[in-house]
Amino acid sequence: MQAPNLKPILDLAVDSAHAAGALTLGLFNAGTPHERKADRSPVTAADRGAEELLRRRIEAAFPMHGILGEEFGEKPGREPARWILDPIDGTQSFISGVPLFSVLVGFEWHGEMLAGVIYFPALNETLCAARGLGCSWNGRPARVSEVRTLADARLVCTGTKGMYQLGRGAAFERLRDACALDRGWSDAYAYALVATGRAEIALDPIMNLWDNAALLPIVVEAGGTFTDWSGRPTHTAPEALATNGHLLPAVLEKLRGDDAPAGAAR
Repeated sequence: MQAPNLKPILDLAVDSAHAAGALTLGLFNAGTPHERKADRSPVTAADRGAEELLRRRIEAAFPMHGILGEEFGEKPGREPARWILDPIDGTQSFISGVPLFSVLVGFEWHGEMLAGVIYFPALNETLCAARGLGCSWNGRPARVSEVRTLADARLVCTGTKGMYQLGRGAAFERLRDACALDRGWSDAYAYALVATGRAEIALDPIMNLWDNAALLPIVVEAGGTFTDWSGRPTHTAPEALATNGHLLPAVLEKLRGDDAPAGAAR
């Protein structure tokens, strides 16, 4: 079966992300209470309401397509098309009053991510991309940076605690120490920075499918790479690494520890 025309897919994704973002913005910094899910992650009425809105819009336009969302699980489709939704990526930021939360909408065809949208309602920034159509940032082309050495690179991540909890602290430190600077600009915002040339490397040791899905086409169409920590292009790994492409080999070398002295423990 031939892949669908991605332009109307992307248009719907952008419009729906904006509508969902407007809903979340109405509850942002408004004392919205939150609960804890079974995995102890927070959830609010904004998360649930935004996903319900996204699902309604997609189901109306593409009733044969499947939908997977963080809050309401999966509805199988009757075509090899699936929408992957994170109604609020960065709920912790949302409940803390930090404006870096976003709405993520991804479109998958036969297991490959073909389109994605990141919308930051509190910042009024939109990144969107589809295979072969490039990546745009608030209506203008988005491209990764041309930085070619780690010594000039900017590294961003959601936080460092998980690095050490998962036994990846040493790998993170090798990479961090080789870069010009590191910052904790979190969640999807880190990957948006890579796609727009405002950072060169973003990585997280803990990710979900709905965290990754929309990011891959955006970073790739902007000229970068989106992989797991071994350099395998994928949106299904429980981790993520984005680079401007030029730095991927050097980043992987640091993460593997290939610069360690002979005989050193790894």
